[in-house]
Amino acid sequence: MSLPEQSEVSAEVKATIAVPTKGSTILTGDRPTGPLHLGHFVGSLRNRVAYQHDYKQFIMLADAQALTDNMDDTNKVHRNVVEVALDYLAVGIDPTKSTILIQSQIPELAELTFYYLNLVTVARLERNPTVKTEIALRGFERDIPAGFLTYPASQAADISAFKAAIVPVGEDQIPMIEQTNEIVRRFNRLAQKDILVECKALVPEIGRLPGTDGKAKMSKSLGNTINLGATAAEITAAVKKVYTDPLHLRVEDPGHLEGNVAFIYLDAFDPEKDKLEEMKAHYVRGGLGDSIVKKRLELVLQEMLAPIRARREELAQDKGYIMQMLKEGTSRAREVAARTTDEVKAALGLSYF
Repeated sequence: MSLPEQSEVSAEVKATIAVPTKGSTILTGDRPTGPLHLGHFVGSLRNRVAYQHDYKQFIMLADAQALTDNMDDTNKVHRNVVEVALDYLAVGIDPTKSTILIQSQIPELAELTFYYLNLVTVARLERNPTVKTEIALRGFERDIPAGFLTYPASQAADISAFKAAIVPVGEDQIPMIEQTNEIVRRFNRLAQKDILVECKALVPEIGRLPGTDGKAKMSKSLGNTINLGATAAEITAAVKKVYTDPLHLRVEDPGHLEGNVAFIYLDAFDPEKDKLEEMKAHYVRGGLGDSIVKKRLELVLQEMLAPIRARREELAQDKGYIMQMLKEGTSRAREVAARTTDEVKAALGLSYF
């Protein structure tokens, strides 16, 4: 894990970033709105494969949260639950070591959200930088779905239900972790004992990949992704369109690495780091064409994604196994969430029988 430069991070944010301890509980997950892509692989998936050996890891398919801005196409969310689960298993997440769960099938999470909404104001929700950014990106203006605005309370419920001490997120999501801890602290003060656990963010070394078109974010909606299940032909076509250096007009011209997506991807995925450094130096001094760089990138991606694609195709033949795995994981997760909910209700004086 790497942290931002010290000058870029406030003391409050520094206190929110985790130093991992073996045996800690982790909560992570995805909104199932489409197949996962290279950005997910770099930012979270390959880390989850590593985490499952040292941590108690819960991985959530956040289908209920996905509905906050997909109520006009609920089938998209439904069908992608299996698609995302296939991606999880294909990259090496082991359901016997990590608990994979479906958010909507654990009603205790919605119940905790309801209680937590009494611990946060509308004004505080609207000030959350992550929420403000996402509202602007979606063009909601004042027509904000209430479920979307209250997502920080829902996330606090998700995290605290499993008493997760660590939540892997990008730097842009740290305000969500801060707000979760505000809710946790306020609840514990009301309860007069520490029932809920404060959490810390675990920031990956490479938090986000740019899109193939050079835009800041790889996004399904922008069509600038390379999916984990992409065919060989799809990978070839995508690499051909990868943004490089627009000023590198001739092979002999010196090239630039900054903002050059081909080299950003190679930095993330090329296992031969020494050869990559030689290639970068050659490109910068001139004499190396973009076609050679892209040829190397295609080779790296084809070799990396071929076994993932093959495993995914094999698993897709048995959807019954996928659903049984999800059912068992969700059942285990619900037992944990139910225990926390019982503690919360007792502290609030809501236990009667």
